[in-house]
Amino acid sequence: MLPLDNICGKVYNYVIMKHNQSSEDYLECILLLSKESKFVHRVDVARRIGVSQPAVQKAIKILTASGYVECDGMHIYLTAKGESYAAEIYDRHCTVRDFLAMHGVEPAVADADACEMEHVISDKTFEMMKHYVKNNKS
Repeated sequence: MLPLDNICGKVYNYVIMKHNQSSEDYLECILLLSKESKFVHRVDVARRIGVSQPAVQKAIKILTASGYVECDGMHIYLTAKGESYAAEIYDRHCTVRDFLAMHGVEPAVADADACEMEHVISDKTFEMMKHYVKNNKS
């Protein structure tokens, strides 16, 4: 039997090295909420993602320690580093979603699939999708 890392070769190793999907989902959520309202609260994040407030609290501690967010007790703010990274994640999401939609995938399905795919596709695949979307938008 082959070791797991030989089954998918470099792709498997790349996926393992990707940033934590959960953290990326929180960053993306905070970015979108901050565009809708001046203040982002833990309860808003919990509702949007569909998790408990203690789960949000745990994620916020990790994101704070990583330098992506700051909190003042009631509100969550993206740092410059966090905003930049969240924007990258959201760009990946939108690009993958649009690419799928351009290939006939229903909008809701394309959006849901993009939520998963944005975390695991290689940079090379993402650049191909981005190029395709840019050159084929109507």
